[in-house]
Amino acid sequence: MTRRSVLIPLLAIMAAMACFQVGAAAAKQLYPAIGAIGAATVRLLLGAAILLVIVRPWRSWPANPPLLALLGLGASMAATLLFFYLAIDHLPLGVALSIQIMGPLLVAVFSSSRRSDYLWVALAAIGIWCLVDMGEGDKPISLLGLLYAVIAAAGWAGYILCGRAAGTAFGHGTAAVSVTVAALLVFPIGLATTGTAMFAPALLPWALVVALLSAAIPFSLELYAMPKVPARTFAVLMSLEPAFAMLSGFAFLGERLSPLQIAGVLLVMGGSAGTVWSSRESA
Repeated sequence: MTRRSVLIPLLAIMAAMACFQVGAAAAKQLYPAIGAIGAATVRLLLGAAILLVIVRPWRSWPANPPLLALLGLGASMAATLLFFYLAIDHLPLGVALSIQIMGPLLVAVFSSSRRSDYLWVALAAIGIWCLVDMGEGDKPISLLGLLYAVIAAAGWAGYILCGRAAGTAFGHGTAAVSVTVAALLVFPIGLATTGTAMFAPALLPWALVVALLSAAIPFSLELYAMPKVPARTFAVLMSLEPAFAMLSGFAFLGERLSPLQIAGVLLVMGGSAGTVWSSRESA
């Protein structure tokens, strides 16, 4: 295997993470007009449409699809995205994502037989404590935002658990069909809270940018890269996502974390990477 054959997939994974977080920062620009729920709804609807056109999952539809697993996957994805968008309405991107990543971290720990993994969870827990720091100002961190981020973490854990069965059946079409299910579940909520303002012509170009950055581009990059890198490498790289969220929030939204909160993000990343690494070694 040449250095180039390894480097390009790694760069694709890094670019996918950057796209996700830039897309989240871009979505916040829609909040003044349609709020967090409206932004999440539009992102899912447009993202589903783009993925359906690109992937066309009906071409390889399984004979006996696991519809319950697919529904669970779509519901988990809907909860993850909806409550993450609600969380970043109250919290900086880096803080919200660091809390959300605890979902997959705990799934990895509870599926492992190594007691040492609990040390990694403790490291991440210390990081979470640091994230709740009041920061440089007098305004305390939003408890409502923390609650939203915790629910998003639970949704991400459900996404991983349900994704195993659905991913085996639907293959490369899993992203397209699960985003479509999530969009159908969230659409009534968005319509009830935001109404037809979600479809204002002036918002659609920006909403399309959000959908491209949050769905079509990163999913395409990940699907390209995943078969070309070891699973452990991919999982450890994904633990870097809080750093991308922190940088994206700073660069595009002017979100500044206190030194203690920055340390918290790094501790959560270390705990997540350590859990993945040790669980792979015991596999």
